[in-house]
Amino acid sequence: MKKEEEKDRKKVTIIVNGTPHEEEKNEITYNEVVTLAFPDFPQHPERTYSVTYERGQGEKPEGILSPGGSVKVKDGMIFKVKHTGQS
Repeated sequence: MKKEEEKDRKKVTIIVNGTPHEEEKNEITYNEVVTLAFPDFPQHPERTYSVTYERGQGEKPEGILSPGGSVKVKDGMIFKVKHTGQS
């Protein structure tokens, strides 16, 4: 593997609802974060969740991740995922 490829595949550890997860991506989507918190999410797309994060990248160190959205990940980033009921 070339050095550039290795750099692109650098692993970061993110925390989702208190559990560490290693990710190889630069960005993570709403669906991916919710699935890490609730592994049965793909089988129940009708469920809605609120996703907040802190310790994020540069100008947006904290915020809300909305359905269909994505955010750049950073080592040590913290996500909180809560079930909000049915929409």
